Amino acid sequence: MPKQSSLFSDDNYADFLNGLKSRIRTAQVKAALAVNQELILLYWQIGRDILARQEGEKWGSGVVERLAQDLKREFPDIKGFSRTNLLYMRAFAKAYPTEQFVHQLGGQIPWKHNCILIDKVKDPEQRVWYIQKTIENGWSRDILAMQIESDLFARLGGAVTNFERVLPAPQSDLAQQLVKDPYHFDFLTLAEEAQERDLERGLVDHIRDFLLELGMGFSFLGSQYPLVVSGKEFRLDLLFYHVKLHCYVVVDLKMHEFEPQHSGQMSFYVAAVDNLMRNELDAPTIGIILCRSKDKTIVEYALQGTQQPIGVSTFQTQGELPPDIQSSLPTVEQFELELNTAIEEIEDEEKQSPDD
Repeated sequence: MPKQSSLFSDDNYADFLNGLKSRIRTAQVKAALAVNQELILLYWQIGRDILARQEGEKWGSGVVERLAQDLKREFPDIKGFSRTNLLYMRAFAKAYPTEQFVHQLGGQIPWKHNCILIDKVKDPEQRVWYIQKTIENGWSRDILAMQIESDLFARLGGAVTNFERVLPAPQSDLAQQLVKDPYHFDFLTLAEEAQERDLERGLVDHIRDFLLELGMGFSFLGSQYPLVVSGKEFRLDLLFYHVKLHCYVVVDLKMHEFEPQHSGQMSFYVAAVDNLMRNELDAPTIGIILCRSKDKTIVEYALQGTQQPIGVSTFQTQGELPPDIQSSLPTVEQFELELNTAIEEIEDEEKQSPDD
């Protein structure tokens, strides 16, 4: 029999195979999420019924222990009905009185994520915010706990900026949520006499850690990035492109307190990038000045005189962070490991792993 010739190239087959792999993974995630939502809805209903009996019929706290024993006896192969977990179910139902919340938010993250939020976040608005960020970024349980411990809710969007005045909506709102204050550079140890180049070198040497702290969407283009204006070369400390905002982001590093002239220098850099690098598909370039400290009033006055979008934030390095935050921040290797196990945790919920 004559040998058949291949009707497809290796490149075409590889593209086809990769497309199938992507679709299969997406289907697996959707299936795991569907099972996870049903489980969490069950937990919410159990918690609601316990709460109703205790409040309406004055059942005492001992009913939880009794339920745990009876449910374990009836369902020996299903783990998740411990006394601790039943108490979490009760607290979950008390925190979220309506079933609609479970369908829209609570059921979109694994059960143990919900338990962490019940333990660590008491404000309902903040809980919703952390759930949304977990869904958006695929945070594992440990990463969620780290973000709570580092008070990301308060830091994100906390920089002083002129975005609302100089950028159109919704770009201004998105840009504001891009910047934190302060930034936590726990991976750096700098001497008291360190200069801007020392800080820059440290951030570039730990670029993966730096990108993790900056947040999702940043693509690093280079340090001491050259721009030539009227035959004279200027260099940007750090240049990024933000893939969600579709804009260049210039970062200028200052080892001391913010001074008004810093905003003028940044205005020049942003204008130069806009004119030399930005195309019609890019949004306006954003400038971020990172300094040791700042006076809010001085920053606001300095930014009033510029039409370029600029934000001013502070940073803290190792030794300057509170001890509880230092201990809660993972290394980049730990972060990547946790990110890779996020889907596995959802699948664990399908198996109803013990929670105590």
